[in-house]
Amino acid sequence: MQFYKNGFRGGNPDIKEAAPNRRNRDPNQPLPEKVDVLIAGTGPAGLCLAAQLAQFPEITTLITERMPDNIIKGKADGINTRSMEMFQAFGFADKIKRETYWVNQTAFWMPDPTNPDLIKRVGRVQDVADDSSEMPHILINQARLHELFLDVMKNSPSRLAPDYGWEVQGLTIDPTTDDHPVTVTLKDATGLNWGATKTVRANYVVGCDGAHSAVRKAIGRELRGDAANQAWGVMDILANTDFPDVRQKCLISSAKEGNLLILPREGGYVFRIYVALDKLRPDEKAAHRKFTQDDMIAAVNRIIKPYAIDVKEVVWWSIYDIGHSITDRFDDVPEGVDRDPRVFIAGDACHTHSPKAGQGMNVSMQDTFNLGWKLSLVLQGRADASLLRSYTQERLTEAKRLVETDHKWSRVMSEPTTQAERDGTEEPRMIRQFKENLEFTGGTAVKYDTSYLFAASAHQALAKGEEIGRRFHSAPVVRVSDAKQMQLGHVAQADARWRIYAFAGKADGSHAGSAIHRLADWLETDAKSPIVKHTRHGEDIDAVIDFRAVFQQTFEQLAYEHMPSLLKPKTGKLGLQDHEKAFCVDHKGVGDIFDMRGINRDKGCMVVVRPDQYVAHVLPLDGFEELSAFFAGFLR
Repeated sequence: MQFYKNGFRGGNPDIKEAAPNRRNRDPNQPLPEKVDVLIAGTGPAGLCLAAQLAQFPEITTLITERMPDNIIKGKADGINTRSMEMFQAFGFADKIKRETYWVNQTAFWMPDPTNPDLIKRVGRVQDVADDSSEMPHILINQARLHELFLDVMKNSPSRLAPDYGWEVQGLTIDPTTDDHPVTVTLKDATGLNWGATKTVRANYVVGCDGAHSAVRKAIGRELRGDAANQAWGVMDILANTDFPDVRQKCLISSAKEGNLLILPREGGYVFRIYVALDKLRPDEKAAHRKFTQDDMIAAVNRIIKPYAIDVKEVVWWSIYDIGHSITDRFDDVPEGVDRDPRVFIAGDACHTHSPKAGQGMNVSMQDTFNLGWKLSLVLQGRADASLLRSYTQERLTEAKRLVETDHKWSRVMSEPTTQAERDGTEEPRMIRQFKENLEFTGGTAVKYDTSYLFAASAHQALAKGEEIGRRFHSAPVVRVSDAKQMQLGHVAQADARWRIYAFAGKADGSHAGSAIHRLADWLETDAKSPIVKHTRHGEDIDAVIDFRAVFQQTFEQLAYEHMPSLLKPKTGKLGLQDHEKAFCVDHKGVGDIFDMRGINRDKGCMVVVRPDQYVAHVLPLDGFEELSAFFAGFLR
């Protein structure tokens, strides 16, 4: 973490210097009449987007929520490894790792072949495969995650905060103007102002307002899908039990009484149970059955025999039926119409599924992590508005994958065991499917298609483990200036900047005339360089594209004083030198990034990474023209 860039300030470094043009948030101040972006909904998707946009005080953002305040309990709780990598960019990954429950093993229980009325453990699976990510799979109260995003917003230059008690009633789009063409009607949801309404004009609107999204309805999109006709209950409880694996994630299948999941939670005492209740008729909803928390507790005790559970407190509970649905587009542009979008939907507003795969909150945040940097570049005038068309193109494919995978997993979880599974002659489907899904549930299976934002590179072999279209897979390095061991991917921040990681060839050091020097000098001075072309006069040289280098020598074998100036740039109001751009292989045995990620040792390469941490291009160190052409494809 770097701070004091623009001068010394005491206190918490997470609290950034406030922008002078920030909104007046004194009590009784009215809503703004115009904003650049209006976000509806303060769930994970909305807050993830707001936390990104809050870093740019020149972008005016309004985030509204119909509830009177942040939630305090319930809702989602699973955070996969990909989301944790994203949290690192927001600056709170270490904090969330300290507070949360880490899912290390998943235990599977099935009917005992000698007495099918009882259950027995049939296997355990490591929950996060070795080297799939440096981050853990964790469980945490969704309300706490909201607080962490709210802190990022509150401490940002914009001092952004939600406007609670307002819900979207409708919106209209004026196609004849580019001056705040979306008019949103907000209705007072507190009941204090007798249904008062307020109109706000916006350049862009993002509906993160859930499965019953008013924004989605306003742009004529519909959720289409099916239901599994199965009622499930979920409850967060404080309880005592003789069940031995209560502090492990468990998938439990009984012979006659259905299935359940146990998810331990943060703090060491609370745990969550998902339990199958009754099959539903095709025309029936779970709410019609009027199940209670006592029904759930009774079902749990029937399923986990010979063990029992003694519930001391039910913290939160809910009944739901499984459904899988998706919209045909995630923006307001009608099929066949050639224009740039103005309204977007994200998260449950455009795709719904069961909670048992633990993907809802994660995929929702990835939706808006994808959208946030694109809105930032467009609103700053760095990219044409056509960039925003890529949001639906990229995220719709992943949402379809989510719904299809979750559909299959939900049915495996709801089906009774077979005789072969109970006899032990066949590996249970639950375990087989769980193993197959590990990359998916970790969030690392996402692979975007080739486009102008993901090159069809002929040079992928130079970095076999950093596949174009997949997220940048971090690995250990040592920072040259101070010999600090760290993860290379942790230099990235949620700041809408692109990154170029240059990996030096075997014979390439910090000396003048090396391939790294030639690349750095070209990037810094040549008129065709994307840094020169796309960085404005007076801006820091790394304001748009952040250049870093990784050498194969250990830090004591490199002459830091001979590093190219682009790896020691002077930035900020005071023109202070940045010493955190050059890295080398880890020399203490944690791992060699060249070996771990299949980087060509002889030639080295460049890996170009998007602001949302996905690999966009792989190039040789002298691929100047290709690099320039790539960035010219979307940056002004």
